[in-house]
Amino acid sequence: MPAEPALIERVEQPYVGITRVVTMETMPEVADRLPEVFGWLAARGMAPAGSPFFKYNRIDMATDLEVEVGVPVDAAQSGDDVVAAGVLPAGRYATVTHIGHPDNLMRATGDLLEWGNQQGLEWDSSDTPDGEVWRCRLEIYHTDPAEEPDMNKWETDLAFKITDR
Repeated sequence: MPAEPALIERVEQPYVGITRVVTMETMPEVADRLPEVFGWLAARGMAPAGSPFFKYNRIDMATDLEVEVGVPVDAAQSGDDVVAAGVLPAGRYATVTHIGHPDNLMRATGDLLEWGNQQGLEWDSSDTPDGEVWRCRLEIYHTDPAEEPDMNKWETDLAFKITDR
């Protein structure tokens, strides 16, 4: 892993987003909805309050995943029938910055999870019959593809919530 993982405190962050149940093969079905979220904000005269993200709510790599594409906003919002409002929880997160192609995020994720386990961290997640459910597991995309088309130069933060216990 090129960057060293760290533990950080994150404050509560309101956001708006779209949630879909997808497989690894159909991930574009949720990823491609991000422009719709930006359009929703623009139609309401609102600017993003941070970088867009993917929030992995439930993960079962053998079947499907529940994933949100979201954009932070300055204050809590009311969603509609397409775009929902939510709040990323405050608390401690294990985080690392990945510089490189998004195809390598799975490896960076594995490395961060392994690091956290070696540190004795307790992830804010639980195993269910439908998969692993996370309170907050984020990929935060800092690079605007319109400004940097070379995906090998993209900067993405991984931020995984740790239990408050």
